[in-house]
Amino acid sequence: MSYFADVENIKYEGKESTNPLAFKFYNPDEVIGGKTMKEWLRFSVAYWHTFTMDGTDPFGAATMDRPFNNKAQALDAAKARAEAAFEFFQKLGVPFYAFHDVDIAPEGDTLSESNKNIDEIVAILKESQKASGIDLLWNTANMFTHPRFMHGAATSSNADVYAYSAAKVKKGLEVAKELGAQNYVFWGGREGYESLLNTNMALELDNLARFYHMAVDYAKEIGYEGQFLIEPKPKEPTKHQYDYDTATAFAFLQKYDLADHFKVNIEANHATLAGHTFEHELHYARVNNILGSVDANQGDVLLGWDTDEFPTDVYATTLAMIEIIKNGGLGKGGLNFDAKVRRTSFEPIDLFYAHIVGMDSFALGLKTAHRLIEDKVLDNFTQERYKSFTAGIGLDIVNGKTDFHKLEAHALKTSIKNQSSHHELIRGVLNQYLLTNQ
Repeated sequence: MSYFADVENIKYEGKESTNPLAFKFYNPDEVIGGKTMKEWLRFSVAYWHTFTMDGTDPFGAATMDRPFNNKAQALDAAKARAEAAFEFFQKLGVPFYAFHDVDIAPEGDTLSESNKNIDEIVAILKESQKASGIDLLWNTANMFTHPRFMHGAATSSNADVYAYSAAKVKKGLEVAKELGAQNYVFWGGREGYESLLNTNMALELDNLARFYHMAVDYAKEIGYEGQFLIEPKPKEPTKHQYDYDTATAFAFLQKYDLADHFKVNIEANHATLAGHTFEHELHYARVNNILGSVDANQGDVLLGWDTDEFPTDVYATTLAMIEIIKNGGLGKGGLNFDAKVRRTSFEPIDLFYAHIVGMDSFALGLKTAHRLIEDKVLDNFTQERYKSFTAGIGLDIVNGKTDFHKLEAHALKTSIKNQSSHHELIRGVLNQYLLTNQ
């Protein structure tokens, strides 16, 4: 059965095209900086927002028209979703997809029943991957929706919940190996606390580290060689998240001797919630060699929650792609559209419109970023700004050949002359580069 019968395979038609079901800027075979766009961008579709979301929000009921979910039995709907998903992936032309365990299969009344449901759907996904050539970018366990996780999962105050969480991740790693997932993601949706008045933070963090070490050990035991990722998020639903941002996650990894085993999966909207820019989080991860993968979306600056909009801000995608290019790409990671159509965009065709604009936005960002790097525009500004550290006392500082006595002596005989950062000039140059790609 076809769930998107009116849609043909999406093709690149160029920026002059008026076809809403065509790429204007994403040409997967176009070579930029020695790699094709497809290789640089490694697009992935998020199973949860695209196929399981129904449009429900805190103020209203479901709105989405999703024929594949209209089945009397939950397992039958899961099978239909899998069929619809691979039809969508192939017509959109993406190489990857991603899911939580509960996205692909319904939870049963027991853990054993849940695992049985997962096994049934995984067999379907495996055959679909083989037939289509589409791979699993990453999978993860949902340990935040069910009431059992009200106090957290790997940081729960209940040891039985901790054990249940471990069982879910154990199964998730087995699924990752079975489907050849290139990554396995940990998103601690409820790994945090509401009040310190009744929280043993030290125990919770120690337990979280123990959990991650056990996951590393089990992956080795079963021969799973995918990359482990932590996805930082600052708030919502927990007031104090333990994985607040990339810097917090990195400090945790270093403290608990996990830095050699994990990288980060950075989401643009999570960066916004942490009070950072998207490029800040990417840059911090890159310079610390922990940039693993990206959840590609954007937030709404007028709303204080995780709106998960499809990325359309080419300014943001350009600055993001500068970091990704300088990182040499995303390795095993990719650009996963952890994004959802608006509640009012409820028709199945809107799923294609949304992904097309997201893919085009990152394609434009890639082209602009590559030109900026090739022309050394930002590098030249940066080098000029820090030139005082390339000679004299500045070079001594960098090389560790000075101390407070020498620095004081230098300060006593030197008149400070600062130079402008030319911030507005740089913004103007960025605008010029953006306009020449449109």
